[in-house]
Amino acid sequence: MQGMSISKNELRQVRSLAQKKFRDESGLFVVEGEKMVSEALASGFEVMSVYRRDEIGEEAMARLSMLSSPSPVLAVVRQPAPAAFRPLSGLFLALDGIRDPGNLGTILRVADWFGIDGVIASPDTVELYNPKVVQATMGAIFRVPFFRMDIVELCRKVIAGGGHVYGTFLDGENLYSKALDCGREAPSVIVIGNESNGISPAVAACVSDRLFIPPYPADDPGSESLNAAIATAITVAEFRRR
Repeated sequence: MQGMSISKNELRQVRSLAQKKFRDESGLFVVEGEKMVSEALASGFEVMSVYRRDEIGEEAMARLSMLSSPSPVLAVVRQPAPAAFRPLSGLFLALDGIRDPGNLGTILRVADWFGIDGVIASPDTVELYNPKVVQATMGAIFRVPFFRMDIVELCRKVIAGGGHVYGTFLDGENLYSKALDCGREAPSVIVIGNESNGISPAVAACVSDRLFIPPYPADDPGSESLNAAIATAITVAEFRRR
């Protein structure tokens, strides 16, 4: 799509997408930066408009941008219709109340890097199209299948279908010595808990395989816990190493 000049009405509409209410009403979201806009244009997502600083001017771009330092290009993109989760196999991440936009964006990057087949978020996980989430994905938002559903319901369906549900706990089995199923025959789901409270009791009751990421040295844990995105990367890397 070509860049264009921008009217006051357009500027107001784009700026309104900083708020979840208007993203929900319009079904649109904003991406900023050369890489992100290129990723959007190359994806299957519908790009509604592209604004370039060289064409609309620095002042207009500064008013449009949701970043502290406006980028040279910004695009408005349509959100795809929500998809139902019905896998027969594969390795998935389930997010149980992830609240930090940076964590969600980074988890999607991890999922993209390690070829995760999809990310399922609980209803109370931060919104996917939050501008901070979008930027933190570094383009992974356009490649990783994303679903939203009740995680307890998801876990029950996976186990009923012969799959595994994994979660990390302080009393779990050592990640590096436990047998792991990457979902070749039936879905395997790795649950990532809330940043402050971990995996919720209701979801924990559905976990079939409890894992533990051991510290080094083993008898001196140091930090109380790992950041949710870092714990995701460590766990997924071990699954893929197998």
